[in-house]
Amino acid sequence: MNDTTPKSILIGGSDAGQISLAAGFANRHGLIAGATGTGKTVTLQCLAEGFSDIGVPVFLADVKGDISGMSQPGKPHPKIDERIERIGISDYSQQGYPIAFWDLFGKKGTPIRTTLTEMGPQLMSRLLGLNETQEGVLTLVFQYADDNGLLMLDLADLRTTLQFLADNRQDLGSTYRVATASVNAILRRLLMLEREGGKHFFGEPALELRDLMQRTRDGRGVVNVLAADTLIRSPQVYSTFLLWLLSELFEQLPEVGDPEKPELVFFFDEAHLLFQDTPKVLLQTIEQVVRLIRSKGVGIYFVTQSPADIPDSVLGQLGNRIQHALRAYTPKERKAVRVAAQSFRSNPALDTETVISELGVGEALVSTLQKKGVPSVVQRTLIRPPSSRMGKATAAERKAVLDNDPNLRRYSTSIDRESAHEALLKRAEEQQADRDEKAMKRRETSARKRTGRSRQSSSEAFVKSMARSLGSAAGRSLGQKLFRGILGSLLR
Repeated sequence: MNDTTPKSILIGGSDAGQISLAAGFANRHGLIAGATGTGKTVTLQCLAEGFSDIGVPVFLADVKGDISGMSQPGKPHPKIDERIERIGISDYSQQGYPIAFWDLFGKKGTPIRTTLTEMGPQLMSRLLGLNETQEGVLTLVFQYADDNGLLMLDLADLRTTLQFLADNRQDLGSTYRVATASVNAILRRLLMLEREGGKHFFGEPALELRDLMQRTRDGRGVVNVLAADTLIRSPQVYSTFLLWLLSELFEQLPEVGDPEKPELVFFFDEAHLLFQDTPKVLLQTIEQVVRLIRSKGVGIYFVTQSPADIPDSVLGQLGNRIQHALRAYTPKERKAVRVAAQSFRSNPALDTETVISELGVGEALVSTLQKKGVPSVVQRTLIRPPSSRMGKATAAERKAVLDNDPNLRRYSTSIDRESAHEALLKRAEEQQADRDEKAMKRRETSARKRTGRSRQSSSEAFVKSMARSLGSAAGRSLGQKLFRGILGSLLR
């Protein structure tokens, strides 16, 4: 980018003037919160545009399909003109942004894949919803694959390796002995994951992170939009995928300290799904990633309904905050409002707790990090209008973007090379052939023994028959001699 590149991202305007996010502190993470219908998606869109303008690539999940319109210029509207005037924006223009569409199912964007090895047993256990014992079995499966040089690429590899260990548990010894009940439970979970579409996610070619960090020739950051309107129906798959992506960024990117602007900004929509029913060990891992990944130049922005959806250990690391309206009808909701209000640096001119419930659509309470990383006092802010279209791109518009995307050519066709599934099937066939050969030899040996016994029995029968014949003849001869002898003595 040239010297005229802005060093901050305009969020909106307040009574104190325009409110901006400093690029140098954008990797200190952030929060966009608010009830449904209060304007969170538009705020996310405005921030994504701002990051793209300063040359920062963005990754975000399009849960409702509304973000896809960023690829197209916005349309003039009197309300937009009115808001521009109120905020005092002098250089507003309507334009489309460079977009790369991605889709785990490969229907609305370029397919995203990873391998089982890259996912690892811990995240796979979360994806499958395994208990501690089953996770131990899964870890053993991965260990067996590593020890035997088996590639774990897709779900077929995992299923075959599990079945192989179960079928050969006596021959493999205690090192790889697995409980059949646990194996069967994991296989059932694998079947459920496949029915949810998880099989599309595993395989090759696996995603290379550099393809999420591209810039256009004019220096704008590419906005990577993940089609998540179908994926969100499988919340465990959705949240685990995004968590995997974060962990890959953490592991692969080099340390850059505090750069002038982020290397990548990652928006995690429906962030509460990440922390639901999360084991303590995994939660600690998430906390560590959030704490340390900023030194890799990555900013994470959680998008959810209430700050209470985020654990305190993570919430405390989010320096840039945009709070849309919260509705407080129940004691639990009123408590959430208090928590949100107390998370801001107070403004003597503003009753934060009261204002949160009074904010209109497109308004928010905003506090961002300023010099030396100190949060600004909270301001009631009118969010600026996006320059791109608010709403969905048409099928034809999406296709036009994809047709010009080199990522589609790189990842569209899956590759199925020899891995654990094929290797273990071959090994099982060899073992079966060996067992068949041994069984045949046993049958041949047994047959020879039976033949020998049969021949011996025939000889014995012949001898016995001859003995009986001879015995009978001798008996008759002796009898005749005795008879004649007796008669002879009587007749003499």
